[in-house]
Amino acid sequence: MEFKTIEFKFNLKALGLQLKTVLLSLFVVAALTLQGCSAGVLGGLNGYTDSLDGYKFLYPTGWTQVKNLSESSGLDVLFHDIIEQTENISVVINPTPGKRSLTDLGTPSEVGYRLGKSAIAPEGSGREAELVNAEAGQVGDRIYYLLEYAVKLSNGLQRHNIASAVVYRGNLYTLNASTPEDRWEKMKGILEQSVKSFTVDG
Repeated sequence: MEFKTIEFKFNLKALGLQLKTVLLSLFVVAALTLQGCSAGVLGGLNGYTDSLDGYKFLYPTGWTQVKNLSESSGLDVLFHDIIEQTENISVVINPTPGKRSLTDLGTPSEVGYRLGKSAIAPEGSGREAELVNAEAGQVGDRIYYLLEYAVKLSNGLQRHNIASAVVYRGNLYTLNASTPEDRWEKMKGILEQSVKSFTVDG
């Protein structure tokens, strides 16, 4: 009888250990699942398509589109972060009469330099833009220039811009992503994905 009692206590302990192991495993799985879902939301991208002008791109989840843009802004579309509102992605479309490709406008460095002077830091804006990288890429038979800038504002603050440019339908399409320099390392990956996702039809 005493032997049976000891055996019964032993089995309860073993059962308790198994229950703890199962519960711990379930907790770990649930934690990893929740973490995965959170990362998916925070690190996700949404798609935007402009069928009329013929372009599309991805932008970070949680950003919002600015409605009723003024014509004077020169922007075709603008998205920004809800919290960091100066963190944004925009598209500008400018006519390029007689130019059928980016190579007609110049090399990546030449186009990047001119865009820096005319769009990123135009005269009178108080901004200074340094072109830090310029390269060409190709999607299908269309050439895109990927451009990167270090920007200094008139108040001394630093920003980081990356852009993708392409000639389409006699226009220069430029997608520009901009973030404060102190957030660049955090935002670099997702903004690069956004910029590289920019494509025009055809």
